[in-house]
Amino acid sequence: MSPDPAPPHPAPRPSKPRIAPVDPATADAQTAELLAQVGGPAGSASNIFATFVRHPGLFRRWLPFGGKLLSGRLSARHRELLILRTGWNCQAEYEWGQHVVIGKASGLDDAEIERIREGPDAAGWDPFEATLLRAADELHEQSCIGDATWTELAAVYDDKQLIEVPMVVGHYHLVGFTLNSLGVQLEPGLAGFLR
Repeated sequence: MSPDPAPPHPAPRPSKPRIAPVDPATADAQTAELLAQVGGPAGSASNIFATFVRHPGLFRRWLPFGGKLLSGRLSARHRELLILRTGWNCQAEYEWGQHVVIGKASGLDDAEIERIREGPDAAGWDPFEATLLRAADELHEQSCIGDATWTELAAVYDDKQLIEVPMVVGHYHLVGFTLNSLGVQLEPGLAGFLR
């Protein structure tokens, strides 16, 4: 396998939290209730939720939208291709680490996950899955899916799925930007960008 391409954003990320996750032992009733909606602070992605919940009003509105995208009209495999490519493009290590686990549960294998780093032109992609990765790249780089890529997506996807593609990529840009800027750290046992 060829070496990873240079990271698209070489700026260093915080090595410790800029905003610490809520300590479950000191959480107030509102915070405990919000965290209970995601399985409590001991869940597999506890740092993201225990950090984002520090803004309860946003957390309360963000959670259903993110949940809808995770159970939307795109197949889990296709959704995870978009999310992982977005995580790589944003160099959002937390997002990458969590979604490697979700991606594997959605049918992606180790070789495919590694190939996501190389992008849509890497050898071995199904043509439509390469189109999905290209759509994520175009959205990241140009804030719009180009005509040729759109035509390829529209040959397979219905209107609802076509709407979800930029929504998923845009949402995970929001998440990646926030994770990176707040310094949300990976939970023990998650590899992030390490092989």
